[in-house]
Amino acid sequence: MADSGLAIEELVELRNAVRSRLTWDDAISDEDLRKLIEDELFRRERVRRMTAGERKAAVQRLFHSFRGLDALQPLLEDQEITEIMINSHREIFIEKGGELRAVDLGFESNERLEDLIQSIVGRVNRIVNEASPIVDARLPDGSRVHVVLPPIALKGPTVTIRRFPYQPLGIADLIAREAISAEAAEFLRELVTAKYNLFISGGTGSGKTTFLNALSQWIPPHERVITIEDAAELQLRGIANLVSLETRNANSEGKGQLGIRELIRASLRMRPNRIIVGEVRGAEALDMLQAMNTGHEGSLSTGHANGAKDMISRLETMVLGGADLPVPVVRQQIASALDIVVHLSRFRDSTRRVAEICEVTGIEQGEVRLNALFRFEEEGERNGRIAGRLRRTAPLRDTGKLRHAGLMKEGGG
Repeated sequence: MADSGLAIEELVELRNAVRSRLTWDDAISDEDLRKLIEDELFRRERVRRMTAGERKAAVQRLFHSFRGLDALQPLLEDQEITEIMINSHREIFIEKGGELRAVDLGFESNERLEDLIQSIVGRVNRIVNEASPIVDARLPDGSRVHVVLPPIALKGPTVTIRRFPYQPLGIADLIAREAISAEAAEFLRELVTAKYNLFISGGTGSGKTTFLNALSQWIPPHERVITIEDAAELQLRGIANLVSLETRNANSEGKGQLGIRELIRASLRMRPNRIIVGEVRGAEALDMLQAMNTGHEGSLSTGHANGAKDMISRLETMVLGGADLPVPVVRQQIASALDIVVHLSRFRDSTRRVAEICEVTGIEQGEVRLNALFRFEEEGERNGRIAGRLRRTAPLRDTGKLRHAGLMKEGGG
């Protein structure tokens, strides 16, 4: 992205000059606004000494401050950027090609950044202010936005934007990137088609949402699917009978909040064949498990954890945090509801891969037991990239749903 060649103070002065010549911002066409900006720029002698690239970048930056997302716009237009991290109005980092680095961009003040934040959250009917300083929202292109305002954020307004590809990655793309093997992908295809309940675990940035999108391509097109998310970011394709639900924050009076739990309960009355919960983080885990246990087979969800076994423990903790149930009852709920846990990891070379695929086999000696079906094994490094393969380690024990779906192969799953 080209540098505008203008200091923040000069951009502020120019924007104010352009604004003073506007009668009504929205009444002018984009083309006329660009001409007005160019005219104002050429009034300044220093600008006339700029290179053509710098002048073009200056016009773009000013235009984006009126019609786009100001300093963020060029970052959002770069399809290779996967994460944008604004630590303060003068401190912006990006992730590109798996590498974190600072960019020489910024806003002229915290106030300008806060105005932009209010514009973003207002578009999706969210509220963020000093009384409620944390919010999740999304951009029109589906990018996830997380905002933390002062006094919680000490440096100033903090924004984290997770980008998603315009065209969601499919399983073929993930195989090409060595995120999963062709054998494991075919195995998961059969499980999704046969309506096994799958849970995807992984750390932050491990690719859970991307993987969930990819798995959804195997859901039969005639089924009715309900998706439930904090901020809608799933991009399911090929499903005609699709209903997407999104949580709602409380209004300025503290009323009207609708969380994941309420939406899961509402979805059960909407005749879903499958329920997809974008991510479970708390007490809603119990509602999700109960939905899986009451005939909504083939449901999918994701959660944060360091491994498949750790995900089981986290689910147990989440359920106990919202319900006064005996631990053995909770473990039985988990063992009955979940069939498969797919764990994703972000490796030290910044690649995202399936690290293990485990079958939930039931309760043994009071513990939820896992049968590791696939496990990634490292085989050294080549050209700075981890080499290895996702190796089959055990056969699937519970093949009942495969048999019922007519997918059972000779010799087992």
